[in-house]
Formats: sequence, C-alpha cells, structure tokens
Amino acid sequence: MNVIVNGEQQSLDGSKTVEQLIGTLGLDGRKVAVERNMEIVPKSQYNNVSLVEGDRLEIVHFIGGGAPDSQEDKMKSGLVKTEREDTFEVAGRTFSSRLLVGTGKYRDFEETAAAIEASGAEIVTVAVRRVNITDPGQPMLVDFVDPKKYTYLPNTAGCFTADEAVRTLRLAREAGGWDLVKLEVLGDGKTLYPKMIETLEAAEILLKEDFKVMVYCSDDPIIAKRLEDLGCHAIMPLAAPIGSGLGIQNPVTIRLIKEQSSVPVLVDAGVGTASDAAIAMELGCDGVLMNTAIAEAKYPIKMAQAMKAGVDAGRLAYLAGRMPRKKYADPSSPLAGLI
Repeated sequence: MNVIVNGEQQSLDGSKTVEQLIGTLGLDGRKVAVERNMEIVPKSQYNNVSLVEGDRLEIVHFIGGGAPDSQEDKMKSGLVKTEREDTFEVAGRTFSSRLLVGTGKYRDFEETAAAIEASGAEIVTVAVRRVNITDPGQPMLVDFVDPKKYTYLPNTAGCFTADEAVRTLRLAREAGGWDLVKLEVLGDGKTLYPKMIETLEAAEILLKEDFKVMVYCSDDPIIAKRLEDLGCHAIMPLAAPIGSGLGIQNPVTIRLIKEQSSVPVLVDAGVGTASDAAIAMELGCDGVLMNTAIAEAKYPIKMAQAMKAGVDAGRLAYLAGRMPRKKYADPSSPLAGLI
C-alpha cells in the first residue's frame, strides 16, 4: 500500500494504523501532530485510524510548552512576580519580561538557548515544520530550551493564505495543546508585509475556535482597531520589514495604535539594535518581539543582553515621563546670583 507522508511516497507492508506508521518511522507520537487528508487525527485516535491507499499525511513536530502549571514550578523557574514588579498580561497570563524572542537563524541550538537565557525573555516564538522522516532522531529545540521555563508561542511564519495559517495552528494545538498563538499571514516573499484581508479572515476563524490570538499586522490604526474588536489578545504592528533591521520607521502610527488599544501592543519586526527597542518602549508599547536582530548580530549573546537592557531602559523612560520638547535653550543652573 502506498501513502504520501510529508510530500514523499511511502510504501507500507500491509494495512497500518496511524500509530503503527508513526512507530515504523521511529517517531514519538507524543511529540508530533498528524493530519490525514487535510483532517487532524486526534492523538487518542492514532490506534483506531487505519490508513488506505493514497492517503496523504502531514506529520509535524512542535516543541511543547507553556507557562509552568504549579506554584512550585514557577518558583523554580523564577517566574513568580511580586505586586511591585512592572508586568504585562496577555490572554490572562502575566509576564515580567517585555522582550519576546524568536528561535530561528542561530548557528545551533546551543547558541539559541544561550541567547534566550541572556535576553531574559519568557516568551519564545516557534514555527510548525514537517518532521524529517529520514532522520527522526535529530535533536529538537525542546531539548535545549525548556518548555517548563519558557512559554512557547506557535506562529504561522511562512504562511501566505488564511487557510495555511489556520491549518498550521490547528496542527500546533494538536501537537502541544497550545491556544496562545501568533498569527501572521504574509503578502509576498519580497517584503513579508502582512496581508491584512486574509489576516482578518484567519483571526476570525481562530478566535471562534478559542485560540488566543496575538496578531502581526500593518501599522494602520484602523486595521489594528478592527483586529482588537474581533477579539485578538495582542496587536503587533511592524516597525519595519521583517529582518530588515531598519528600526522604528513609523513612530506616529505605532503611538496612535497604542493610545487606542485596550489590549497589549507589541512592536514586531524590523528592530536592529538596542536603541530601536528602547524607542519602541518609549512610545508606550507593552513589549518588543525580535529574532534576526539578535541571531544575526556579530555576537548574539551580547546583543541579547543589550536588547534586554534597551527594553528595560525604554520602559523606565516611558514610566518616568520625558521632559517636554522646547524650541529654545533652558539652562539647568539658575541665572540669578551670578558673579
């Protein structure tokens, strides 16, 4: 019997269930999600679903995660906050670090783990990808970045339609049980700008299915308000094109989005260095998400530390309230009593 697994034809010796196929491929059923002919196969049904000639299966691995469940685990991982700490909340979950980081583009998993640790981030984004069925024993991110210490945020990186994004996040939830997700639907491969019509469509579907959606979007206050009205749990306007490192190109519109929003607003994409992160926070944003700025720095660990400091400094400056801008000089020392 022949079936298609992750785009490749597989010849099976007789009839098999999904569970038997997973075993034949040398995979751990607890760490994967399976889609058969565009339909999710629940883990509880792996042993009951028999394959037939021509079935098309997608088997993806998605490294499990979420905030620790018990108070003891929180104490061990350093995630317990005091009332005096400056925290922010997304979908009922409280975080103290306002720096969110991605897990791609690093040289290896060791560097990924070290950079995340140095950044102080509590939320890390991860992508759903096909299992490499030719080498099922290859290392996985979960072995280096502890899902009990960090909240894993599944994203839809690389999706160009609403259908692709929804399908990806359904698989992510089946693989790891996540409901807090990052939605992005891209318009084209050159700019990686968000395709907002399909982003809205995907957000509406996901929210109806009880996903907690953090959404990458354009810096358009009208669109941002529409996303919030739909029920999205965080609005994430781009500062500049993804991976460009250009910094904050749109401070006015980002500030407008923040001022009108009752959910967290996080700058997503385009940050290049620590001063960019500080500017985003000085605008009043609740956080900053970045990947390339750290991963492609000459020394990623040092840059992760710099980004942490930049976010912290920008947040403190925002809370302090900057001095007003003036047209003319205003001496620091009084002029009265001069010799």
